[in-house]
Amino acid sequence: MPNKKTEAKKVTTHVLQEMKERGEKIAMLTAYDFSLARILDHAGIDVILVGDSASNVMAGHETTLPITLDQMIYHASSVLRAVERALVVVDLPFGTYQGNSKEALNSAIRIMKESGAHSVKLEGGKEVEESVRRIISAGIPVMGHLGLTPQSIYKFGTYVVRAREKAEAEKLISDAMLLQNAGCFAIVLEKIPAKLAEQVTKQLSIPTIGIGAGNKVDGQVLVLHDMLGITYEFSPRFLRRYMNLYNEMKSAVTNYISDVKNRSFPSDKEQY
Repeated sequence: MPNKKTEAKKVTTHVLQEMKERGEKIAMLTAYDFSLARILDHAGIDVILVGDSASNVMAGHETTLPITLDQMIYHASSVLRAVERALVVVDLPFGTYQGNSKEALNSAIRIMKESGAHSVKLEGGKEVEESVRRIISAGIPVMGHLGLTPQSIYKFGTYVVRAREKAEAEKLISDAMLLQNAGCFAIVLEKIPAKLAEQVTKQLSIPTIGIGAGNKVDGQVLVLHDMLGITYEFSPRFLRRYMNLYNEMKSAVTNYISDVKNRSFPSDKEQY
C-alpha cells in the first residue's frame, strides 16, 4: 500500500510514465465542473479529462462537434479551481486544430493560459501530426486519441468498434508510433479490439489509456456521468455503472416535491 505522502504526490506526465514502467494502472475520469472535479481529486483519481463529451452530458447535444473552444475553457477553468493532485487534460474541440497547425497551437495556448490546464488532447494520427508537433514544440504536453474518434462520427457514420480489419489495425499501430515519436505523453485507445490494444501497449513506451479497449492497456477512462448512472440511455459493453444516480436523484427530487406540496418541509426545526 502506498503511504499518504505518495498518495498526495502531484500527478504529472512524468509520474504517468513511471506508473507504466512499474506496471501501476492509471485511473482517469471526465469532469466538467468544480464540485464533481473536487470529489474526483479528493478520491485520488490520477487524471481528470475535461472532455468534449461535455457537449453531450452537459449541453445535451447529440455529438461532440458543437462545443466551442470558449465553452471548453469555461469547463476547464471550473475543474482546475478544484484540483490539487490530479493531472488535468483538456480536449481541443472539433474545428480548432484539424488542418491548420497554427490555429491548433493558438487553441492549445488559449486553453493553457485561460484555464490553467496541464495538457491538451486531440484526436487522430498522421493527419494531425503537424499540429501535434507544433503544440509540443511550444512546451504544451499532448495526449493522443486513436480508434473510435467521436469528432469524426460523420465520417465513420457509426460508433461501432474500430480497427477490426487488418488495414485499419495496421494504420492504428502506425499512427500510435507516429504520435509517440512526435512527443505525445500518452494515447487514448477507444473502442478497439482488446488484442490490438494490448499489441499497441506493448510496442509503445508511453502509456495507453483505454475505453472499450480491454484490460491490457496501461489505464482506463470513463465518462463520469455514465459510470455514476446519471445518464441512462447509453449502455455500451465497456461501461460499468458504479451507481444508479439517475434513479436516486429522481427519487430525492420526487420526495422534495412531495414534502413541499404537503407542507412537511420546512419543519419547525428548519426555519428561523
